[in-house]
Amino acid sequence: MRVGVDTGGTFTDFVYAARDGRLSIFKLASTPADPSRAIAEGLRRIGREVNLSVGELEIVHGTTVGTNALLQRRGARAALVTTAGFEDVLAIGRQARPALYDLDAGRPEAIIPRALRFGVLERVAATGEVLEALDAGALAGLTERLRRARVESVAICLLFSFAHPEHERLIARALESLGVPLSVSHEILPEYREFERTSTVAINAYLQPLMGAYLKKLRAPRLRVMQSSGGSISAGAAAREPVRTILSGPAGGVVGAIDAARAARSPDIITFDMGGTSTDVALCAGGVMRTTNEATVAALPVAVPVLDIHTVGAGGGSIARVDAGGSLRVGPESAGASPGPAAYGRGTLPTVTDANLLLGRFGGAGLLGGDFELDERRAHDALAGLAREMSAASGRATTAHEAALGVVRVVNAGMERALRVVSVERGFDSRAFTLVSFGGAGGLHAVALAASLHIPRVIVPLRPGALSALGALASDVVLDASRTVMLDASGDRLGELDITFRQMERAARAALKREGFRDERREQRHAPSVAARYKGQSFELEIEWKSRRTLAAAFHRAHLARYGYAQTESAVEIVSARLRSRGIVGRLKRERVERSAGDSIVAPHKSAPVYFTVKPARVGVYERERLRAGARLKTPCIVTEYSSTTLVPARARARVDADGNLIIEL
Repeated sequence: MRVGVDTGGTFTDFVYAARDGRLSIFKLASTPADPSRAIAEGLRRIGREVNLSVGELEIVHGTTVGTNALLQRRGARAALVTTAGFEDVLAIGRQARPALYDLDAGRPEAIIPRALRFGVLERVAATGEVLEALDAGALAGLTERLRRARVESVAICLLFSFAHPEHERLIARALESLGVPLSVSHEILPEYREFERTSTVAINAYLQPLMGAYLKKLRAPRLRVMQSSGGSISAGAAAREPVRTILSGPAGGVVGAIDAARAARSPDIITFDMGGTSTDVALCAGGVMRTTNEATVAALPVAVPVLDIHTVGAGGGSIARVDAGGSLRVGPESAGASPGPAAYGRGTLPTVTDANLLLGRFGGAGLLGGDFELDERRAHDALAGLAREMSAASGRATTAHEAALGVVRVVNAGMERALRVVSVERGFDSRAFTLVSFGGAGGLHAVALAASLHIPRVIVPLRPGALSALGALASDVVLDASRTVMLDASGDRLGELDITFRQMERAARAALKREGFRDERREQRHAPSVAARYKGQSFELEIEWKSRRTLAAAFHRAHLARYGYAQTESAVEIVSARLRSRGIVGRLKRERVERSAGDSIVAPHKSAPVYFTVKPARVGVYERERLRAGARLKTPCIVTEYSSTTLVPARARARVDADGNLIIEL
């Protein structure tokens, strides 16, 4: 029996198959100080429901442990062992300035301090030729220095280890006696670019003890963890390479959104995941998840594959305030799970959730099917305090409802910018896409954002507030491998690439077999690609590998689509070979929603006052659980359900499709 778990800043979501075969969901308040507490409580609840122990549950978990550790800089006391002379590569980085016109701009402190960065005498050329052999006799002294430094983990990253890994192997064997986790660069990322590779391996070492302890605390023997690339890996692999999980939570949502859009026959989508603390957006053309090896998390470069997700600090718990210049600001600070928005009964600061409640956009219902009551009086008091600040700043009297409308406009502007980053700013016409809205707060803002970007259609899937957990549950086991090769795409050495791919595939097949997948097509799939560029360029594009005859033409087309031009006379260089291998997980049974007698307009179940402007209007309120396939809704309306609430304005049409998706057309 499979269970999907997604830990958010405000709620922890659970999805599982009930006794009748239908999927069930529930949410528990997150426990930020120790996320495993909420998870353990939820798993015990599921075990009681289905009469199974936790050990009998197969759990797929989207986690924020790695992300939060990086953001808060509370990882392990890690050391770095590198080629002598390159101890400061983490501090030097690249010449790019984080803020071009800020004369006082600075970089954050390296996650491994200078005192814990150690150089060893060795030198290998970029070709793999050994110029200076490693002094194996000095490794005993290095081991003792690391022991005295009381390090909790070690990152090993030599300058050209991707071309000659033997020196790293010798160092790793010597340091095994320390009894701490080791992160070895030729195992994690055997690619060139020493800064990005060193940063990635250092992050892995920084997170290893924390992630290992966290996964052990869950006490779940059948546990998989979502990766940032949109697939899952075993808990053991996640503990060894936690750098692959730092965008674990948002990745599950993208997987779930693609699955929902595929059922609705909408392959070109923009995902919009608005939770309690942040909003994550991603563009998926043709139903394909876009990945990147150039991500930056908490101002640190990460070169392993991650989904191309853009995140902004805008969520239901984002705090509204008036800044020193008298302008209204919303986020990125969040009330989180504790104390939470004022409406949750403990907080006092105004948030986006409080604004939506005051504007009537929850349809008079509480959260979680009414189990979680909202305190409208407390929300009003918080917004009234903000209104007084706004009045003092502007010299014009502002009401609590006007302040709430302002909060919604400001947070929408921030999320609109995020949607533009992944679409218009990258050359995509947003009018050709469908917005897939999910997350607990997404439905309250999705239609307004779609209208601002001229997106013609919005899909709100079933159980939108738990789609990230559902996506984790449906994800395949994915292994990503890469190797720098540096080959001319038209040269006579291109046959070496076929040999490289065969070696990588053999290793991947063996790894998936250890994960429990038989070595056959229906259980394993392997997709080779290359990172290519015009000779002399600094960055690459990933191209699907089909044959050496078609590679150059495919690269020219990709370059034209990405940058607006192609240099067809220029030589194409293959920088790295990459292989994505999948262990195919059994698909979830697709639910079919009972169909109504005919496609007809359904009367709302009740009505409630809603503020679209400073004057309230009475709108219909629908309970989504009572809507059948084919139902058409009267707009404007509010659709309430256990995990989310959706606001549909008058200028939109709304219906329920055969799979239960709420389809909104502008």
